[in-house]
Amino acid sequence: ASFLESEALRMGKGEVNLSEMFVVRHIYRQKCENYVRRQGTAQLGEGGLAHDLMNAVKQYGIVPESVYPGRQDPGKPFDHSQLEKNLKAMCEEFVKQGKAGKLSEKWLSQVDSVLDVEFGKVPLQFEVGSTMFTPISYRDFLGIQPDNYVHISSFTHHPFYEKFILEVPDNWANGQFYNLPLSEMMRSLNHALQQNYSVEWDADVSNMGFSAPNGIAIVPEKDWKDRSVAERQNAFKVWEAEKNVTQEYRQQLFDKQVTTDDHLMHIVGILDEAHGGDFYVVKNSWGEISDLKGYVNVSESYMRLNTISFTVHKNALPADVQRRLGIIPEPVRGEGPAARPNPTPDASKDKPGNTVSPAKVKPTPNSISPRVKTTQQKAVPSGN
Repeated sequence: ASFLESEALRMGKGEVNLSEMFVVRHIYRQKCENYVRRQGTAQLGEGGLAHDLMNAVKQYGIVPESVYPGRQDPGKPFDHSQLEKNLKAMCEEFVKQGKAGKLSEKWLSQVDSVLDVEFGKVPLQFEVGSTMFTPISYRDFLGIQPDNYVHISSFTHHPFYEKFILEVPDNWANGQFYNLPLSEMMRSLNHALQQNYSVEWDADVSNMGFSAPNGIAIVPEKDWKDRSVAERQNAFKVWEAEKNVTQEYRQQLFDKQVTTDDHLMHIVGILDEAHGGDFYVVKNSWGEISDLKGYVNVSESYMRLNTISFTVHKNALPADVQRRLGIIPEPVRGEGPAARPNPTPDASKDKPGNTVSPAKVKPTPNSISPRVKTTQQKAVPSGN
């Protein structure tokens, strides 16, 4: 919900605290329906991609956290492991009944009953201030129109400048992504952040270069397997050169399934580090670990190599990329005018500077880690 909260803030709706579990509940329902209708051949678990959020918000709307906390005891952390087991067992039984011609037409209502017990019943209407809303009308009040968001990726096994279905296990909904060359994907990402948009980021975080405890993510020039014990212990403590990540190298690691789809996060800005290049300020969801209180500063090399995809408002893309993809950046009611993208296709003119988006996030400390020598960052609004 952090990404949508930032979008509401960008569109002048102020700081809002949206219910993550309202969306999670509906996505579980969609997954169960998909699994049974596909006779047990689809993914059914916790994983998902950014378009799952947008699809749920489009169909069901959104509500404040105060209206739908989604748990009986707010003091306890979320744990849906038992819920997943129960849903999987239930849906597998539905599949068996369907193959035997004995499936009740009310099977989906049984899924709803289980979800109601876990998350609570979904509110039909609620009051914010002195105004009554439904989940759909509240979504519209915030100006969030899911169809205005695009999903961007970069892989050579599909044609560039066309949509494709990304082949990762969590793409259970068969979501489509615009395929850009790596340089264009990075230019689009930088441009969006420079235009004060934040970005939802899907990435590989299971490699040794991603260190949440140190608040840093890098692709060192020297491979991890070639390092001594001492070199591994000193990783992330001092600056070191990073790999030059090409389109070919990125594709090679994806094809070998070294690069995998792991985790969704929220990019809220760019740090311009004098010697080590650009770092992206990423809001993680693993708690306030490290000196950065849960943020991770991600190097440009890491972003080039380990980005599976990112999601952003279509108006945030450079004008020439919009035209090439056939995207029409019409102003959206309740959002204000479209951004004014730099029309030049020259990637060098989109060099990131000392910019961050006005996302609804807590300020990141200026000192990001011992390995980064200098950083500059504008303050951003505080929030969840």
